[in-house]
Amino acid sequence: MNDLNNINIERAILSTILFEPSTFEDIVGSLKPEDFYLPFHKVLFESMIELEREQKPIDEEFLKKELEKKKRFDEEAFFELLSTAPLSNISAYLEEIKDKSIKRELLKLTTEIKDVAVEQDLPSEDVLDIVQKKLYEISLDATTKEFRDSPEMTKSTIEHILAMKEKGNTGVIGVDTGFRELNFLTSGFTPGQLIIVAARPAMGKTAFTLNLAQKALDDDQGVAIFSLEMPAEELMIRMLSSKTSIPLQNLKVGNMTDEEWTNLTRATDEMAKKKFFVDDDGLININQLRSKLRKLKSQHPEIELAIIDYLQLMSGTGGKDRHLEVSEISRGLKLLARELNMPIIALSQLNRGLESRNDKRPMLSDLRESGAIEQDADIILFVYRDDVYRMREEKEKEKKAKAEGKEYKSDFFEKPEEDAEIIVGKNRNGPTGIANLVFQKAYTRFVNKGDVPVEIVYESAEADAKNSKIELPPI
Repeated sequence: MNDLNNINIERAILSTILFEPSTFEDIVGSLKPEDFYLPFHKVLFESMIELEREQKPIDEEFLKKELEKKKRFDEEAFFELLSTAPLSNISAYLEEIKDKSIKRELLKLTTEIKDVAVEQDLPSEDVLDIVQKKLYEISLDATTKEFRDSPEMTKSTIEHILAMKEKGNTGVIGVDTGFRELNFLTSGFTPGQLIIVAARPAMGKTAFTLNLAQKALDDDQGVAIFSLEMPAEELMIRMLSSKTSIPLQNLKVGNMTDEEWTNLTRATDEMAKKKFFVDDDGLININQLRSKLRKLKSQHPEIELAIIDYLQLMSGTGGKDRHLEVSEISRGLKLLARELNMPIIALSQLNRGLESRNDKRPMLSDLRESGAIEQDADIILFVYRDDVYRMREEKEKEKKAKAEGKEYKSDFFEKPEEDAEIIVGKNRNGPTGIANLVFQKAYTRFVNKGDVPVEIVYESAEADAKNSKIELPPI
């Protein structure tokens, strides 16, 4: 066990604090009480922290009183501490104590694994989740953020100002949604938030979240998607259609002009450089998702957004009714968002009961299977397109008239672009309301209302486009 502790160094560090109180801030910024192996050293360091918090001197007299009050005073150990010479350069010794503390945590974890796997006989998925979480916590504890110097901060600040200038005066403090009215309501998605995007089938909730993902990627933020419904290739085709303004159906069959092929090639080259990850395993439970996302986040800290499509296709840990399972999943995603300090977007289905109402705009009570979703979510967004229902109604009228031998001619026609609403049904830290967008069907793309339909023209194609009426919308 000697390789996992060094009592002499622990004693010397504590002695340094007593003889040189100015060193305390540096030491407490690197170590916590649990990093000390000897129990007396742990409680002594805790007492030092408490004295500092109470703005009392960290000296022999006050420490002795504090320890006696806790009935933890050890005269022999305290005398040894006072007899130890303080350190002149503590940095290397702090690293030594931290290193041994981490090794002890890892050794302790092996015992915990044996306990949960053998003694408690937990399912292997639960064991893996416990291990992954503990390893992630240990890895975070091993990272110490140091001071940033003036040149680095100045450079970073200028880069931030330039990034904000490119965004314009949007008031966005989190992940930019790319939609002006939605940004106004939410200020973007901030770390630790659970965002639910809910809708009835065919409303475009997957398309909407892919647009959110594309905006994050365009801003050089990493994105992870768990796609339980469609393969990664289909997601990528949808994103490329939205990005290049090549109709989705043409893209699927490769029916494109030379210019579109050029645009597609350049768009794929650009996407290949992004930190974009898709897990299209259709069978995944909350424990597996947590494990995978923790691992991915530790390998790629630049990932700033995760998307799950969709919540009802996930499973819990088994042995429970579906309402409890969804509650477990919802709560698990919220805790994971806080743990990884990033926003997580989860798609959700709505109850079909809303379709029997005259006004079919979704409400919080329409969330399917569990009220826990409403409770856990920080933001709940509903995707609504009225034309979807109008089209269905017209088809029903036509079908009914035909069955009755009558002729029915509707003046409603399917449009290439439809008005869409993103309804903010819940916003824990801001207002609710409606963001008005336009849905462009050919590209499965939502755009800000009033924007000119976007067509991406890359450098090599600019000359051919000079005479066309192509214009990028303001962002």
